[in-house]
Amino acid sequence: MTTTTRIDFLYLSEQDMIRAGVTDMLACVNTMEQMFALLHHGDYRMAGPNSDSHGAMITFPKDSPFPSMPKPTADRRMMAMPAYLGGDFCTAGVKWYGSNIANRDKGLPRSILMFTLNDPDTGAPLAHMSANLLSAYRTGAIPGVGARHLARKDSKVIGLLGPGVMGKTTVAAFMAVCPQVNTLKLKGRGQKSLDDFTRWIRETYPQITTIDVVDSIEAVVRGSDLVTYCTSGETGDPSSYPLVKREWVKPGAFLAMPAGCSIDSGMERPDVRKVVDNTGLYEAWFEELPKPAHNHVPLVGVRFMDMIAEGSLPAEQLEDIGKIVAGVAPGRLDDEEIIIMSVGGMPVEDVAWGTVVYRQAVERGVGVRLNLWESPALS
Repeated sequence: MTTTTRIDFLYLSEQDMIRAGVTDMLACVNTMEQMFALLHHGDYRMAGPNSDSHGAMITFPKDSPFPSMPKPTADRRMMAMPAYLGGDFCTAGVKWYGSNIANRDKGLPRSILMFTLNDPDTGAPLAHMSANLLSAYRTGAIPGVGARHLARKDSKVIGLLGPGVMGKTTVAAFMAVCPQVNTLKLKGRGQKSLDDFTRWIRETYPQITTIDVVDSIEAVVRGSDLVTYCTSGETGDPSSYPLVKREWVKPGAFLAMPAGCSIDSGMERPDVRKVVDNTGLYEAWFEELPKPAHNHVPLVGVRFMDMIAEGSLPAEQLEDIGKIVAGVAPGRLDDEEIIIMSVGGMPVEDVAWGTVVYRQAVERGVGVRLNLWESPALS
């Protein structure tokens, strides 16, 4: 038996990632569905004491004696997001997340991401890859998994707040699983982003024959079968987060929220079904954050945790999408049911989609093979 100490890994640029299939949304939705089934069965690990943490984030003080230290401006995040996923994936990995909303003034994306995929046995790197598209598609795919199981089959109207990257991938996921959609209601902050998004819709989804740019969040929600908020902004005051009022919501609507969201007392009532991507993720956030937690993480799932702590939401009324995907809990119960789903984003999603894209890159001969060492200098 011969052994080698040589370690090579695959470097995948953004263009390599595209060639390897990272933008195949239907495949990404299917992959996320497999991932959720593994989550339900417990065949995964993330960071933190409960193995469900979003990641470890560097924070910066408002006042620092060091002039070169970054300031805690909007969406200033530097974060490591590690995970292991079992099943047919059986890989580990970590996404490094750098984000600053001021990047847009420099012509850069708000977030700049890299992902390293590892052999879970030795820890050796398998690949180091550009992760902006990886992250965007896996994030958008989660509302698609939700819509597959929880939206009405005859859904025709999408209501979207936020015509950015997250809005594009969420709409793409809705379109992958709801083929009857023919109308988009859209609200954004600037005319350029609205024009760019409208142009992208017309080029990508000609079956959407009606695009209605609206001037209020209420108009986004009213009459929509599928609703999603995909904006970014300051945290701290939940009254400033985009609101959903029960009176706006059409009977039978499915709402998927991967960004900041507040709900009124009508949406908090038990007749509105409340679903999350992973209860453990929100429990980890709740343990880590000052209270009320929704002041610090604007996702509606964090509001659900505050409600449980207040006693206004019984914990058993909160459902995991993994349980539904695994067939242990029912999907949509009837055509009138209103369902809201929180999408928090988890590193197991990056591991799942990163593994699929890496394996396709190997099959297609995509990427650059780099050498870590022939043999380690220290061992």
